[in-house]
Amino acid sequence: MTDFLPRAVMLRLLAVLAIVLTPHLVILPWWERLLVGAIMLWRLVATLRQWPALPRWLRIGLTVGAFAGVYFSFGNISGQYPGVALLTVMACLKLTEMDKRRDVRVMVLLMYFVLITHFLFSQEIWTVAYLLLSGMLITALLVEANHPDSALPLRVSLRLGGRLVLHAVPLMAVLFVLFPRIPGPLWGLPTDAGASRSGLGDDMTPGDIRKLIESDEVAFRVSFNGRVPAPEQMYWRGPVLSRFDGKTWTAGDPVVTGVPAAEFDGPQYDYEITLEPQRRHWLLALDLPTRAGLPQDAALNPDYTLVAKDEVKDRRFYHLVSHTRYHLQTSLTEELKKPFLQLRPYINPRTRALAQQWRAQGLDDRQIVAAALAMFREKDFYYTLDPPDLKGENAVDDFLFGTRKGFCEHYSSSFTVLMRAAGIPARVVTGYQGGTRNQYGDYYLVRQSDAHAWSEVWLADSGWTRVDPTAAVAPQRIVRGIGAALEGSDNLPGYLDPNSRGYHLRALLEARWDWVNAEWNRWVLGYGPDLQQELLARLGLVDWSDMILALTVAICVILGLLSLSLLREFLPRREADPVLQLWLKVRKRLARAGFEQRPDEGPLDFTLRVCAGRPDLATAMDRVCALYLRLRYLQQPDAAAQSEFKEAVAALRA
Repeated sequence: MTDFLPRAVMLRLLAVLAIVLTPHLVILPWWERLLVGAIMLWRLVATLRQWPALPRWLRIGLTVGAFAGVYFSFGNISGQYPGVALLTVMACLKLTEMDKRRDVRVMVLLMYFVLITHFLFSQEIWTVAYLLLSGMLITALLVEANHPDSALPLRVSLRLGGRLVLHAVPLMAVLFVLFPRIPGPLWGLPTDAGASRSGLGDDMTPGDIRKLIESDEVAFRVSFNGRVPAPEQMYWRGPVLSRFDGKTWTAGDPVVTGVPAAEFDGPQYDYEITLEPQRRHWLLALDLPTRAGLPQDAALNPDYTLVAKDEVKDRRFYHLVSHTRYHLQTSLTEELKKPFLQLRPYINPRTRALAQQWRAQGLDDRQIVAAALAMFREKDFYYTLDPPDLKGENAVDDFLFGTRKGFCEHYSSSFTVLMRAAGIPARVVTGYQGGTRNQYGDYYLVRQSDAHAWSEVWLADSGWTRVDPTAAVAPQRIVRGIGAALEGSDNLPGYLDPNSRGYHLRALLEARWDWVNAEWNRWVLGYGPDLQQELLARLGLVDWSDMILALTVAICVILGLLSLSLLREFLPRREADPVLQLWLKVRKRLARAGFEQRPDEGPLDFTLRVCAGRPDLATAMDRVCALYLRLRYLQQPDAAAQSEFKEAVAALRA
């Protein structure tokens, strides 16, 4: 086999490499994008103009420079992002020295490896489809690299590559279903592996949640087992924030050890959550989760935030039970109240004065809460996507007595400050509110745009009580969702605006596609040990020995069928030409009579030999030969001529 590299193979390699690397370009530093583009452009021109490979000293310099660039860009060379960046640039640098088919085979192996790394960033359906297509293209290139002499026609190499990939699909499916699953990965992933998404943070500054309105990404999905709470009761509890520096709310230090007691009242809700990766420890829960039945690797904080042991880097499935009516921590000493009364001195004087005025009027804690909500409800406060920037140290004063335009974080923050100024322990709770029911899958979809913030105040005999000042300003936000509350806004995203063109059709298609994704998450990405045991138990495979036996039998059957399919390629093919088929029947009949056509003998010579040996067949044989030669070599066969030939063959055989 020659090791010469045809130009067509090199051009096809560049095209496949571009397809494989394109999704990774978004994570690469700007300098690496330029370097990758420059190397591939140089390789293209060098192939077309037959330039020699780059000098060895230049290739070494580029390699060392790229290695140093990745290290200084990421501060490391291992991990999800730096590792993929290093692999990408090194694969491209291989192009600078390619001139043999052996180099193509090396590049094919590199591209298979690069292809796998896409799963570190996404495991969606489109990613699998893209990887199958890319795998077919790489396999077609592998066929090219092992074909001698000139390049195969593109159609032929693509067909062979596609067939090889399709041959692997049944084996892949069997291994996926039957190969024993164990808890956790088979190998250790980089510490920074997993999806990185925008979403709710661990702190809150007015304006943070407003930015999430522009994101239609899925935060989590919820399936209820039986009873479903009303929309206004769907508060999904996330981080609880108690420390305020005048601008930003953060989680404070726990004021108690252990989980405070909670008394639950009203109906119980049983549900399952599919949480998207968010690279944080907290898990969302319907406000308020019970302590029974929590995930094994998660626990409740003293503020009843559900926290996992590890960051949520992958899609997470968990089951919870919650009550929407409760009494939380009904006993709180004066010492324990202090962190929830903390305010920076000498700022927001008008807010302090208003709270002190209410207290001076003899209002108790509940009446002060009611007075604050009445102020939000009756004064000219507005719920808007475009609140003015409040950057001064008296931002709460500016909001309550000036702009009066804000989003949920403005209202929860100012309300909490107002309560603390009145001597009422208060804190901010962030999470999500509401959800959209998917009619196809009978589950609720909560998007990043459903992010919300509300307040909790501590009241005697009731404990921590949820108060949502946004509901006083825009009650439709809580009952009908963010789109209804902001309907008519100029900059409301189209996916939230029911008045936008094609809204209902888009919502219908998105609901159907999200149901497909939800099933994919459940049955493919969520196919772990528990689900595997449940599925195999239905098939009668109750233990590991049965599973391994079924796996062995299935693999043997598939490999046997594939072997038979490949053996068919070496079997003689039946001719489809009806004229030739009739001639072969004549030869077969004459062979039984002792006249077998030799490999070096044409139809006319064969006929002359038959006529000499069997004069009684001469007339019929001459007619058959003449018609065969005319139909086979001199004219396009037609129905009449073929019918005449068929009659002549029948007469000869008779």
